[in-house]
Amino acid sequence: MTRQQRRSDNTGVLTNPWWFALELGFFAGLIWGGVHGLFYFLRFTSVLPGFLAEPFFKTTYLMTQPGYYLGWLYFIMFSIIAAYLYTFILRKVPGPWLGMIYGIMWWAIIYLAAGPALYMVKPFRQLHLTTHISEFCLFLLWGLFIGYTAAFEYTDERKREPKKLLDRLKSASQE
Repeated sequence: MTRQQRRSDNTGVLTNPWWFALELGFFAGLIWGGVHGLFYFLRFTSVLPGFLAEPFFKTTYLMTQPGYYLGWLYFIMFSIIAAYLYTFILRKVPGPWLGMIYGIMWWAIIYLAAGPALYMVKPFRQLHLTTHISEFCLFLLWGLFIGYTAAFEYTDERKREPKKLLDRLKSASQE
C-alpha cells in the first residue's frame, strides 16, 4: 500500500484519489448547493444560488428556474475543484478542524475578496447580518463535509472510531 492510496474498509481495494475527490466534490456541491438554494428561498440569505455564475450570466437570468439550476451546477463544479485541492494537499490531516478552516477560508475568499471584485456578491457591508451568518455557516459545514470525509478515508479515523465506542461501552458496563 502506498502513501497516496488507502485501503477501503477491509476489502483490500485501494481508494483512487482522483475518483474519490470527484465523487466527494460532486456530493458536496449537490448537498450544500441545495442547502444554499433552500436558504435563499427561505430568505436566510440574499445571495442568489447562482452567485458563482454571476460573472458569466446576467442576474436576471440567474433569478429564473433554469438560472437556479445553472447556479447549482456551478456550485457543484466549484465543489469538485475544492475537493480536488483538499484531497491532494490536505487529505492526510486527521480530524474535522482543518476542513472547517478550509470552508471558512473559501467563505473569506468569496465574500471578502474575489466575490465583490468579480461582482458575484455585494460588498460585505451591504449584506445583511442574517446573510453573513447563513453563508458563513453554510461554508463552514461545506468545508467540514469535504475535510472530514477526506480525513476519514485517508487517515486512521475509521480505526479509532470503533475503539472509542468500544471503550465507552466497556466503561459504561463497569459502572
